[in-house]
Amino acid sequence: MRKLVFATNNAHKLEEVRAVLENKIEIISLNELGCYDDIPETADTLEGNALIKAAYVFEKFGLTCIADDTGLEVEALNGEPGVYSARYGGEPHDAQKNMQKLLKKLDGVENRKAQFRTVIVLKDAQRELYFEGMIHGNIATVPSGNAGFGYDPVFIPDGYDKSFAELGAELKNRISHRALAVEKLVQFLKDDLAE
Repeated sequence: MRKLVFATNNAHKLEEVRAVLENKIEIISLNELGCYDDIPETADTLEGNALIKAAYVFEKFGLTCIADDTGLEVEALNGEPGVYSARYGGEPHDAQKNMQKLLKKLDGVENRKAQFRTVIVLKDAQRELYFEGMIHGNIATVPSGNAGFGYDPVFIPDGYDKSFAELGAELKNRISHRALAVEKLVQFLKDDLAE
């Protein structure tokens, strides 16, 4: 079975990606690889941050690596929090503070359109390839639901009347931004393996 390093130690992300890949490819986390370095995400785009992580792992270990960066982009806030989504409420990462800041900024704002966007980079000796997934929705006025992570309790995807945190992992893993990006990656890997 083909092995890929996923440049993350985020258990939720690993779970989501492994679920979408359905054991077609073995995914190894940074911890499982023995990489405990804090890889700084210093780019000002999702693409840039994903590439920094993937290139770091590839250069250090010589293994094919995928890395992602995800941002919540809110129309009325000119795309904020975007690349700063994980640290929106300050350091250290705190999902509650991030959501509080977002809801405060949107207080009284009618346009609550938003999109979640994930960019995955696959880096090996020959190439760096980008796969993007995006889902549109709206920001709720109050958080609801206990499943998921990050902004899931306040993001209501188009076509649904519940937040990601209320829809449950199984449905979210089929429709989410990350699922869409992973799907493109999986299709590429299947085609690549078939050649």
